[in-house]
Amino acid sequence: MKESLGKIGFVHILFFLLIVLCLFPFITAPIALAIGLVFALTIGNPFPKFNSKATGLLLRASVVGLGFGIQANQALEAGSKGFLFTIVSILGTIVLGYLVGKWAKIDSKTSHLISCGTAICGGSAIAAVAPVIKASQHQISVALGTVFILNAVALFVFPVIGNYFHLTQQQFGLWAAIAIHDTSSVVGAASKYGAEALQIATTVKLARALWIIPVVFFSAFIFKNKESKISIPYFILLFFVAMLLNSYIPALAPVSSVINMIAKRGVVVVLFLIGSGLSKEALQSVGIKPFFQGIFLWIVIASASLFTIMETVR
Repeated sequence: MKESLGKIGFVHILFFLLIVLCLFPFITAPIALAIGLVFALTIGNPFPKFNSKATGLLLRASVVGLGFGIQANQALEAGSKGFLFTIVSILGTIVLGYLVGKWAKIDSKTSHLISCGTAICGGSAIAAVAPVIKASQHQISVALGTVFILNAVALFVFPVIGNYFHLTQQQFGLWAAIAIHDTSSVVGAASKYGAEALQIATTVKLARALWIIPVVFFSAFIFKNKESKISIPYFILLFFVAMLLNSYIPALAPVSSVINMIAKRGVVVVLFLIGSGLSKEALQSVGIKPFFQGIFLWIVIASASLFTIMETVR
């Protein structure tokens, strides 16, 4: 009994020590995610419920904090360039996902969740759409597991591809915002590529995330659920408020700089929490067909957007 309690105590302490470790500058976003993954798959997360809630709250707070490092004029320019990409990629991904799901005979709700997660903002989109279409826990787990795996791969692979093709900061920021699923991984990959890429990626991704609302209404119509409740991501509005304060109140510059620095470390901690929240059960729940759909959609949107951005954005 004492031995068991000692082991539990050690795991708890190690978990919090790793969180503290992620606060240090030498721990980058990909490293934090890798540490979390190793911890989850070898030892196991001792706080699964806390982990889920803390991840969501810290991500929202960190995203708002990142707004204090962005100028409104730069965001407007990035947003205007990313608007057309956003519309085309979201509609194209959802339609293509439907066709692939039909062809592969994947459960319609699972297929739709994976398509929405790929099209907009990963887990957030899946969480918003799932109750509207009355998806089962298994269908949600399959979609989340698929998107999570691809998210983790993107965090490591995208900066390498960006450097290989000599993408500019602007090009990479747009590409990351369009082709990487979750906001956390978009921010993580872009922060590794450069400060300008981070600003552009964050702005475009959050503007893109607002499309959750019409997609949820569309999903309710398609799956004939008129009693659905729409979850509006209010923290995105706070991000834009923070950006405006940073842009038009120069006296806040010292405070904005500190908040922005803390927010960047917060994103690193978020990626550790996301990695540590992965369970073996979640991985095992992902079938071959849904995973194939997720990979296919991801490759198509990543390749098409990369080619388009390289040709049109300089």
